Amino acid sequence: MAEARKPIIAGNWKMNHTHLDAIQVVQKLDYQLRPEDYRAVEVVVCPAFTALRSIQTLIDGDKLEVGLGAQNLWYEDQGAFTGEISGPMLAKLNVDYVIVGHSERRQIFGETDEVVNKKVKAVYRNGMKPILCVGETLEERDAGETEAKVRSQVKEALKGVGQDQAEALVVAYEPIWAIGTGRNATPEDADETTGQIRDELRTKYGDLADSIRIQYGGSVKPGNIADLMAKPNIDGALVGGASLDPDEFARVIRYRI
Repeated sequence: MAEARKPIIAGNWKMNHTHLDAIQVVQKLDYQLRPEDYRAVEVVVCPAFTALRSIQTLIDGDKLEVGLGAQNLWYEDQGAFTGEISGPMLAKLNVDYVIVGHSERRQIFGETDEVVNKKVKAVYRNGMKPILCVGETLEERDAGETEAKVRSQVKEALKGVGQDQAEALVVAYEPIWAIGTGRNATPEDADETTGQIRDELRTKYGDLADSIRIQYGGSVKPGNIADLMAKPNIDGALVGGASLDPDEFARVIRYRI
């Protein structure tokens, strides 16, 4: 991994934890982490929308070094979009990162590459950083289409995104068949595909691709994180189930120990 690429480990809590639960989880997580952990790894939590204000207040009040992320946003900044959350709303909560294009959004809610591209641009427009998710289904993997799928998703999601914006980009490779299933790609497979993603980024952005961080996501847990992080193209993890428990998430973050 390039020296400039500080690992980033983000917890995607999905539709879990009330705002009260979320406060306890972040407090317990921070209690287990040391200054050297924060120096070695950028730590981000992505709670449900209802918990964002509570976690922002906790982070600001206690001066925690935890970054705040949101799980989604709509691509318009305001308007008649009942139930949606806009970029300006998140920015006013000091949100650092927004997850865009997660497979659950693509598969369950029908988000297309075009929608994902609009959301990426909305994140940048409002001064935040996207965590762009890409990944293949089991059928695509078995058909040998993994590389074509992830390259296409990266290319389409970043249409109209210039180099100055791409400096803040994080890409998360999440094979759909490994999300929440207990299965995960081998470190070698994950490194191969993240390498292909970096090559696609290099095609668009040249040498800047060497400083863009690429996470792996899909049943990441304390038992496999160290092997994944040892691979040269993997710069962190987007963690689902293991991030809901502060003890487990702390062990993932402290994978070096």
